[in-house]
This record gives sequence, C-alpha cells and structure tokens, in this order.
Amino acid sequence: MYCDRCGEPAEGDHASCRTARRMEPPRYCAHCRRRLIVQVTPTGWTAHCSQHGPLQPAS
Repeated sequence: MYCDRCGEPAEGDHASCRTARRMEPPRYCAHCRRRLIVQVTPTGWTAHCSQHGPLQPAS
C-alpha cells in the first residue's frame, strides 16, 4: 500500500500527508502508486486510476 498524497510506501510517518489530505484530493493510487487523474470542482473532487477506476471521496 502507498500514501495517496506523496506516493511513497505507507509505512513511516505521513502525518503531514494526512493533514494536507483534509483539504486536498488524493494524487496517487494507494493500491498501485499510479498518478491519478484528478478534477477539482467547487463542490468537491473526482479521481480516477487508469488501473483501478474511479475513487470516491470519503463521506
């Protein structure tokens, strides 16, 4: 598994990534580390991995 903000392996300290993710969409697929196609709109965001499909914002 990978950090969905920086793309590095999920082990280790990602406190700054978790803090940033409160306000930003993911940038990397947590499963395969591929860069996501992200669209930010005034009402939210959409993200799509070419391998794993669309991601949904956490409710």
